[in-house]
Amino acid sequence: MEHGQEHITVVDENGNEQLFEVLFTFESEEFGKSYVLYYPVGAEEDDEGEIEIQASSFTENADVDGKIAGGELRPVETDEEWDMIEEMLNTFLDEEEENEEL
Repeated sequence: MEHGQEHITVVDENGNEQLFEVLFTFESEEFGKSYVLYYPVGAEEDDEGEIEIQASSFTENADVDGKIAGGELRPVETDEEWDMIEEMLNTFLDEEEENEEL
């Protein structure tokens, strides 16, 4: 996974692959990590018009030439991280809403 990537493939514990659309990525100096927010490709909105968004921290893996060669998603570990992610998501959604109104 790399910043600016539009899709990621996630492999679950059973080896099943699922394609996800990347909503956005960001870095947190406070936690010293990069984060990605994503949702399944083709996901349908629920009755309230919402889609379940997932979040993970990630580390990029570079190959021998220093080029990005994928990465590793990790679970968000603390309530403080979740609060920060929720704040970033709300800011992102507010900005998207403002852009749609223009």
